[in-house]
Amino acid sequence: MTEIKGIPVSTGKVRGRVKVILSPKDFSKFEAGEILVSRSTNPEWTPLLAVAKAVVTDTGGALCHAAIVSREYGIPAVVGTQNATEILKDGQTIEVNGSEGLIRVSEPEVDKS
Repeated sequence: MTEIKGIPVSTGKVRGRVKVILSPKDFSKFEAGEILVSRSTNPEWTPLLAVAKAVVTDTGGALCHAAIVSREYGIPAVVGTQNATEILKDGQTIEVNGSEGLIRVSEPEVDKS
């Protein structure tokens, strides 16, 4: 089982489907209830966080945009993973543990694009 470590910034644990979003031009590919995986977020990304099941980012810390907004919305978040966008693929099922800063891949790579 693959594990990715990062900074725990919003508590809780959920399982769900990955959607890697690298830029605003890909926002239309994101569906409510998916786990948002991105390099980082900023206020432009807030509509995605509002419907995400959890958030995982490559960069950031306790006061980054993804952390603050995730806490406001009460969804688990792990930031500062350094390479989640390179490891995780669309359609994979993962568990995000925002209390411990761990992401566990529970299914082999699946691309449902």
